[in-house]
Amino acid sequence: MKVGILTGGGDCPGLNAVIRGVVRKGIFHYQDEFVGFLEGWRGVVENLTMPLDLNAIAGILPRGGTILRTSRTNPAKKPGGIEACIATLKRHNIDALIAIGGDDTLSVAVKLNEKGIHVIGVPKTIDNDLTGTDFCFGFDTAVNIATEAIDRLHTTAEAHNRVIVVEVMGRNSGWIAIYSGVAGGADEILIPEKSFNLDEVAEALKRRHARGRYFSIVVVAEGVQPPDNIGVETGSQVVSGVGKDDFGHVRLGGIGNLLAREIERRTGFESRAVILGHIQRGGSPTAFDRMLATRYGIGAIDAVHRADFGKMVALRGTDIVTVPLSEATSRTRVVGQDLIDVALGLHDRSSLAAGGVSQSTSTSKP
Repeated sequence: MKVGILTGGGDCPGLNAVIRGVVRKGIFHYQDEFVGFLEGWRGVVENLTMPLDLNAIAGILPRGGTILRTSRTNPAKKPGGIEACIATLKRHNIDALIAIGGDDTLSVAVKLNEKGIHVIGVPKTIDNDLTGTDFCFGFDTAVNIATEAIDRLHTTAEAHNRVIVVEVMGRNSGWIAIYSGVAGGADEILIPEKSFNLDEVAEALKRRHARGRYFSIVVVAEGVQPPDNIGVETGSQVVSGVGKDDFGHVRLGGIGNLLAREIERRTGFESRAVILGHIQRGGSPTAFDRMLATRYGIGAIDAVHRADFGKMVALRGTDIVTVPLSEATSRTRVVGQDLIDVALGLHDRSSLAAGGVSQSTSTSKP
């Protein structure tokens, strides 16, 4: 068979491991031929390709980024974009297309599947917020990077008696924040799934300092909405720029600076913000992500040869399974109350435990 592969959306540690897994199993076991489409869906719309053979994938397992490059191109927003994708795939005699990406990338795969294109999805998002799978590759690497940063910030916070607010990625879910916050011993963890009162956070930090701990670490997901008592517009996320991408997303960033300023004003403690940003996306994937990404790649090419199209490979427990693409892209997988309770059990704000999550564990997408 002739199989196309693309990587869309934000880059992510483990993308190259997926490509390698698909190509090696496809060539060694199925005698497949592969075409790589460059820069995500842009490559399919504009017919930008590269051959994917054993030489092309040699040595890419530990590399971050993606040899196919990526973009946030949305063919559905371009006049004739979906039709251009179909024409390109037919021009190359593609029997099946493996799309590696998050909910935005896979939402385009759903549209192509509805048009009769044979598509298999692979879940990629460091936010870990795709429905239908227990873990997305890249998440473990991002958590390890954030945890190491928190560990390092502990020492400088303690040396200067500071509160340091660490802003991590997480547009609509707080998976990175809650995992790295717990693993890094953060004193407060703020996530989009749960509303909070900044005065109560400040009082908890004051009590910590009164116990002789003269520094604190606060971890916040970038998508957290400002509370209603800090003098800024509520009901919207903090953005770092103007405009939106092809999928309608604003560029988030800045909640950490805002919270650091307000915490210092309420507590009198010197407070600083650290925004980890794209550091979380870069570098070599962890062993866990290399293994998971490889299993996803092998699962994807196996699904192609089972003709299990319109599906996304997923991790359920320890098994690789497939779930409908329409299910995987229908809602955001958010942090559940069980993990929130873990974080609350470690912090001096137990009165918040009864508040519950501010949204259900799976929020429908518009």
